[in-house]
Amino acid sequence: MTAAGADAPGRGVRMDGGFGGTAGGRGPGLVDSDARLSALRAGVAEVAVELREHALAVDADPEGVALPAGSAAAALIRAAAEPEDRRGAGEVPELLKGYGGTCLERVVATLELARGDAGTLLGAPGPALAGIVVDALGSAEQRDLFHARVADGRTRTFFAMTEEAHGSDATAMESRLERRPDGLALTGRKRYIGNAARAGIGVVFARTGPSPLSIRAVLVERPAEGWNGRRLDTLGLRGAYLSEIAFDGVPLSEDHVLGQHLPVSRRGLWGALQTFNNVRIQVGAMAVGTALAMLDRVRELAPEAPGGEVLRARAEAAREVAYRAAAEVDRDPDPRALPSMAKLTGSRLPVAVAHWAAAVLGPGGLVADPFLEKWARDAYGFEFMEGTGNMQRVHIADGHLRRTAQRAGAAS
Repeated sequence: MTAAGADAPGRGVRMDGGFGGTAGGRGPGLVDSDARLSALRAGVAEVAVELREHALAVDADPEGVALPAGSAAAALIRAAAEPEDRRGAGEVPELLKGYGGTCLERVVATLELARGDAGTLLGAPGPALAGIVVDALGSAEQRDLFHARVADGRTRTFFAMTEEAHGSDATAMESRLERRPDGLALTGRKRYIGNAARAGIGVVFARTGPSPLSIRAVLVERPAEGWNGRRLDTLGLRGAYLSEIAFDGVPLSEDHVLGQHLPVSRRGLWGALQTFNNVRIQVGAMAVGTALAMLDRVRELAPEAPGGEVLRARAEAAREVAYRAAAEVDRDPDPRALPSMAKLTGSRLPVAVAHWAAAVLGPGGLVADPFLEKWARDAYGFEFMEGTGNMQRVHIADGHLRRTAQRAGAAS
């Protein structure tokens, strides 16, 4: 059976987010009250069906199957991640006309694309997370180099921060950027990096010394001497092509180091933190999109299943949290609590929906439907992307304490 041959859900199901307002019917949400964003959401939802049509095939064979490069969904994913000044004339889908690439716009698009299928979305070519770092830290020449590489619509990118021993704790990373007589050399290992073993260009974080200010981001193009990578076999989100990569003296020049034109405090680590604020919301949005996809599918299979509306209300509330966190990042690139709230709230939802679906569909219910079986596996992956729930709770508490201290200072 082909990926589309399993009666791909979405052909007769609303995927436009049109459930009306915020949870509990307490009035219009942030996107519902904005005609342009509502139109963007509805338009992306229509295209997202393409991701679902290829989802099962990508999941079964992530090495050999991918979203077709010439598809409307692939063009949308690529264009939505490109800065407005980097999109070529005639290459922008009609629904992105007037799209500025704000965090809120990206989250609106990401959530609906993940409602098509998050694994296929994560494996698609395009700027992705690396593009956020390059646009934040790169010079005009570096941005030109990066975006020229991904302009072919077939090149994947990677964002390499996580290490096996320290996770995404940037201050504890061991990868090093060393100065040698013939230039710079990158050494170290990264693990759980999406698309890295097959990407053409990406960003690697490494340190030049012991202090947090010594953390730098570098552009690495493949093929490269001293580079080794392999795909890790995973149970869920297989389309993301999680990889382990090793650098054994990969030669680089000063032109590959991002942020040289910026003040020292605004270079590597600052860029990583800005990226995390953005990415945590994106991950939360993907989780919410997956939860909504599962709810839609169960409603198709068992329209009278009890408990679905409660979970749908939770999903809509989590979606609103993601929207509001994204709007806050657009106002202030360095918020503390809201991005973590969006990630924490969203990542728990698909697991809860999977458990509920298993209960209401009965023994073998998830296994009998290939999409629910896949999404139930995918559901657990979001917890481990860009910080687990406990780390998000730490960030939320830190943000609360900072706000409390600021208010106390203002009052005194």
